[in-house]
Amino acid sequence: MHRTRATPATGSRGRTSPAGRPRRRTVLRAMGAAALTAAGGGGRPVAAAVSAAEPAEPSEASEASEASEAAEATEATGSTRKRQLRGLWITSLDHIDWPRRGVLNPAQQRTDFTDLLDQVVAIGFNAVFVQVRPTADALWPSPHEPWSQWLTGVQGQDPGWDPLAFMVEAAHRRGLAFHAWFNPFRVAIQPDPAALLPTHPARRHPDWLAVYNGELYYDPGLPAVRAFVQQAILDAVVRYDIDGVHFDDYFYPYPATNGRQFPDDAAFAAHGGGFTDRAAWRRRNVDLMISQMGELVRAARPEAAYGVSPFGVWRNHRTDPAGSATDALQSYDAQFSDSRGWIRNGWIDYLAPQLYWYFGYRAADYGVLARWWARQTAGTDTQLWIGQSASRPGAPDRPAPWQDPAELSRHLALNATLPPIGGDLFFSARSVQVDRIGAIRRLAAEHWPRPVLGPLLPRLARATPPGPPALHRAAGRPALRIVPWREARRPQPFQYALYRYDTDPGPRPPADPARLIALLPALAVDHYTPAATAPGAWYAVTAVDRAGRESGVSGPVRLPGG
Repeated sequence: MHRTRATPATGSRGRTSPAGRPRRRTVLRAMGAAALTAAGGGGRPVAAAVSAAEPAEPSEASEASEASEAAEATEATGSTRKRQLRGLWITSLDHIDWPRRGVLNPAQQRTDFTDLLDQVVAIGFNAVFVQVRPTADALWPSPHEPWSQWLTGVQGQDPGWDPLAFMVEAAHRRGLAFHAWFNPFRVAIQPDPAALLPTHPARRHPDWLAVYNGELYYDPGLPAVRAFVQQAILDAVVRYDIDGVHFDDYFYPYPATNGRQFPDDAAFAAHGGGFTDRAAWRRRNVDLMISQMGELVRAARPEAAYGVSPFGVWRNHRTDPAGSATDALQSYDAQFSDSRGWIRNGWIDYLAPQLYWYFGYRAADYGVLARWWARQTAGTDTQLWIGQSASRPGAPDRPAPWQDPAELSRHLALNATLPPIGGDLFFSARSVQVDRIGAIRRLAAEHWPRPVLGPLLPRLARATPPGPPALHRAAGRPALRIVPWREARRPQPFQYALYRYDTDPGPRPPADPARLIALLPALAVDHYTPAATAPGAWYAVTAVDRAGRESGVSGPVRLPGG
């Protein structure tokens, strides 16, 4: 999902430059009419390809489909959601987003990161998913794996600071949730083990390695590999105050274009047990990684969200009656990722399928897939967030639908009609910054005019919320002062949610999302000055903790008109 591999006309996944032009070899070039590219993976969301190429123009049927989607979306406007994920992937692999290529100075890297966060907040995002383990390495001082080469240009070289600690604190001071994004099995985006640091775990355990499609991977079929990867990830989970643990779509790698199979004969012989079907055995290996990691995360950091952003198609209907009405690569069969099963087994807190396709795309229509995933998560405790492509709108190598600044906005309009969809996650940060044709600013203006609270996981909803803060008029100026509830057994405020009322709301003001005017980061802000105060304006405030639980409402305070 994260190293984009969505090439121009082939629909395969290729790592792209900041401007969105593919710079790296395509990955799934000739998989036939059902081939689908996957733009992501350990480096960024894949949202990939479908059929051999996206059609240059939508068909009459697809135009009718888009008209239907637009009508349905119009009916949904006006609804005000109180909670929503507005997430952004920040990719460290190969300098896709951060650190910038050629910028090795720690002070400049920190400045670039905080500047990016400030832009993110201004647009309306409320969470960042930062790639901290892109290639069996680390953006923190890990006792298990080397420092990432993307920080200093040299794998294993100490950058002289702790990027993960800095990034978590910088995000929290701005009221942004920080999800740590890990690629589980990819070791390098080149094929030579000798190019790795001599002390790299993959050099010490060459039997763990598989060379496949020009890259290095740990073999997921080896129990020792899964245990090591879990240990390496858990180090960050235990030591850093992160809000989530995030996997992308790379488990077993995407199929090689030459049809070569992943080289795991030895692992299958040693650990295949009673399996006669290697595909089923591979799925079991991924299932074990997902379920075991979830147990470890919840034990170590119970309030952290744990989830996965898989390729956007589980299975096609013609292969499996339970599948979607699509004709694309199937992650169940190609990457051995049973994402539907993870939902049904309750192993993950959320799923963020990468739906990087437009309305009317024959092989993988956005509307078809959004509805299909909504049905899979409806009635479960697994939240559904949709992976969206910020890199495709306006890209010169993309077909006509992606040249329309309204395409992504239509995606969010449909999502608003589907209650199981709790938000969106955009790939990636550089594309959001560039925003070639204004698609991101447009969707933010149309769908994010008000702040929202972040998601609240069902398993955390019943725990004690923060205590209600007190609200006062600030001395000597038309501003509000917030005083937090002081009680050790209550969770600390992460944000203050400020509500405004045109008339006296009474002693117990409603925490109505339509009246929410600001979310203030509690680590940095305890005052609020309205831009303009109309006569009769009243305010009340609540405290929101890191899990998203909201306190009771303060008593109302009136400010004089200005």
